[in-house]
Amino acid sequence: MRIGELSRRTGVSGPALRYYEEQGLLHPRRRSSGYREYSESDVAAVGHIRMLLAAGLGTGVIAEVLPCMASDGGYLAPGCPEITEVLVAERERISGAITALDAARQALEGIITAPVPEDADALCDADAGGAPAEQSSAERAGAG
Repeated sequence: MRIGELSRRTGVSGPALRYYEEQGLLHPRRRSSGYREYSESDVAAVGHIRMLLAAGLGTGVIAEVLPCMASDGGYLAPGCPEITEVLVAERERISGAITALDAARQALEGIITAPVPEDADALCDADAGGAPAEQSSAERAGAG
């Protein structure tokens, strides 16, 4: 099947499929005309790639683990013990990112809910960069 049909069957755009090929995730054969020729197994492979992307893995890690992933059509499972180690490390990376994002969210929540100082109204007369507010049209007319 050509890229358009694979795109229709998987819901993944042609450019994304070409990117997957560039990243070593798909390996279509080439017709003599140069067109890519995908197989039925590529439909399943694209589904697996999408699952792994949704799980937070980057394409480099996916290229490493994809050949060893087992599937019954409904879920993916690591088929080799060393792949489990890679997936556990990725889970730890994601957990660290969640912890950092939670800390950032809490800091932002503290800023949002902080009591507003009484003199804060003067800040509203200036733009976000701290410069004075724009002159009125009358002031601009006299400054000319």
